[in-house]
Amino acid sequence: MAQATLPQINVPLDRVRNIGIVAHIDAGKTTTTERILFYTGRTHKIGEVHDGNTEMDWMAQERERGITITAAATTCFWHDHRFNIIDTPGHVDFTMEVERSLRVLDGAVIVFCGVGGVEPQSETVWRQATRYNVPRICFVNKLDRPGSDYYEVVKQIYEKLGHTPLAVQMPVGAEDQFTGVIDLVEMKYIKWLEETLGAKFEIIDVPPELLDKAKAAREKMLEKIVELDDAAMELFLDGKPIAPQTVRELIRKGTLAGKFVPVLGGSSFKNKGVQPLLDSVVQYLPSPVDIPPVKGINPDTDQPDTRRADPAEPLSALAFKIATDPFVGKLTFIRIYSGTLDAGSYVVNTRNGRKERVGRVLLMHANKREERDALSAGEIGAVVGLQATKTGDTLCGLTKHIVLESMRIPEPVISMAIEPKTRVDQDKMSESLNKLADEDPTFRISVNHETGQTLISGMGELHLEILMDRLKREFNVEANAGKPQVAYKETIRKSAESEGKYIRQTGGRGQYGHVWLTVEPMERGGAQKFEFVNKIVGGAIPKEYIPAVEKGVKEAIQTGVYAGYPVIGVRVTLFDGSFHEVDSSEIAFHIAASKAFKDGIMSADPVLLEPIMDVEVTTPEAQMGDVIGDLSSRRGQIVTSDQRGNVRVIRTLVPLSEMFGYATTIRSLTQGRGTFVMEFKEYQEVPTNIAKEIVGLRKSA
Repeated sequence: MAQATLPQINVPLDRVRNIGIVAHIDAGKTTTTERILFYTGRTHKIGEVHDGNTEMDWMAQERERGITITAAATTCFWHDHRFNIIDTPGHVDFTMEVERSLRVLDGAVIVFCGVGGVEPQSETVWRQATRYNVPRICFVNKLDRPGSDYYEVVKQIYEKLGHTPLAVQMPVGAEDQFTGVIDLVEMKYIKWLEETLGAKFEIIDVPPELLDKAKAAREKMLEKIVELDDAAMELFLDGKPIAPQTVRELIRKGTLAGKFVPVLGGSSFKNKGVQPLLDSVVQYLPSPVDIPPVKGINPDTDQPDTRRADPAEPLSALAFKIATDPFVGKLTFIRIYSGTLDAGSYVVNTRNGRKERVGRVLLMHANKREERDALSAGEIGAVVGLQATKTGDTLCGLTKHIVLESMRIPEPVISMAIEPKTRVDQDKMSESLNKLADEDPTFRISVNHETGQTLISGMGELHLEILMDRLKREFNVEANAGKPQVAYKETIRKSAESEGKYIRQTGGRGQYGHVWLTVEPMERGGAQKFEFVNKIVGGAIPKEYIPAVEKGVKEAIQTGVYAGYPVIGVRVTLFDGSFHEVDSSEIAFHIAASKAFKDGIMSADPVLLEPIMDVEVTTPEAQMGDVIGDLSSRRGQIVTSDQRGNVRVIRTLVPLSEMFGYATTIRSLTQGRGTFVMEFKEYQEVPTNIAKEIVGLRKSA
């Protein structure tokens, strides 16, 4: 594909925009990004998802399936502003790609389908953006589609996302008659010329028949923004005009403060609405200097510290993604928050204290690389040469260190056994799996020591399917996979005290460890899976043995007691014990703690937990009864059933164990017209009869 070379790179920091394109699956993120690249001159041809020739979906698996799997970064220019863009996946199995992207971005464009509106994954990405305080603007896409409704989506943003939407545009026409939008700031009609693939449009006066409606919409917009400025409020109340420049400044102020989100509309596939969206990114989303200094901890003093977005400040950067490149090896994607990173320089990883040399510095355009001499504050790029750096690590210069906040990594909910087909594959499999785990923190590898099986865990069936495909294509490893298994967990219902003793007397020095523990349930749904509290006072156990006690408990938690699954939601308190002057050792206290924990769990009413999925099924009205009946048979709890156009949208909570193979079932029940999406919601107790069956199977295996 012909590709434009980047013009001058060095633009002032206040004209840089680090943005992400995020949304629910199939809302049109990649299609929108492709139009942005075309209209900014970054590419000379528009790629289409359905043709498998998009710039940003470069992986073979992405092009075959027509979905985004991995977040892809690029750089382009619009009206003397530099955009560093990350196009993210919409599928819930790859939610970590969105999480890590939003951690390092300054702003986001949330894309909504004009027909589907606010969908489950829309809510997830919205929460992720809120977690990292990312200002955002909304783009209601697919307004040319039958059943699309711009104002219904605006209403859903308020009702479902709990945020104040600010409609800054009014669509003209609907469905196949959609021709353009009225800019409520300038009060002008932006009409796209069909014959130019949306590259050209005309800005004309608002048609007389739409003038009253447009004035009412502008009045509604002004009502929300004048609250931010007394002078503007006075003009508004006196019925005097407010200059468009003032309106834009107030919209920007409110957007950065999180008071509201500007909402625009268009149809990316029909090339309508993208240029005003780019203008809005410039006008309303922050530059690196508009956001507060990044916060962190000084590792030398353990005191809070900050870094401003300034090339002259000490270097601080966050590694947010690792990728394996067949030509250059391990690529580490970084966001520079302060200072300048030169090719060939040394950096310190403040997590492990390792000093590493940066070989090459690159700007990325999807999977294409552009060599640079340096990256400076506000830039997003990649470096080659770092071997000990993982996702979430902070990189600093040789002096003045800081540890930046990392990112939340979701827990895997599904696992399956994997084994190499041949001895040659066996040698390569372990190394290849570790490389994949380096790239993806939600992908875990473990070995069942009882069976010797290698288990891989991930966020869903598709996640593991893609990883198995990559194992074969990229690493040439042939492997057999077992059936997907649910990642069950264990917890307890009540508190219990337990004693653990490990005493061994041999001819020489013996072993002596003795502890008393309390195990108690933590609040269900909390972020903490485990908490260890030391309440030893006096000399019951010397303080040098306390870490061994904690380590013994942590080790026992991994394999559980009730059914052999990891234990979560438990607080363990060490409150008493004893030691022997000669025979006590770390290993003795390690074993004693493990024994006490296991005994305590079995006395504290242990229960099995299973992942519950938030499932949204879209079905024709005629098949609704069959679909609900099938969901009920899968232990589904119906939450809502809404009419959306001529289809029914059923939202239900269903155990993951009941959802394997559901894609085939929904197609069969609805003659291929039904669809579903699901995401992890929470862990809940397994019904007693099913739990007994699972425990029995585990113990007989």
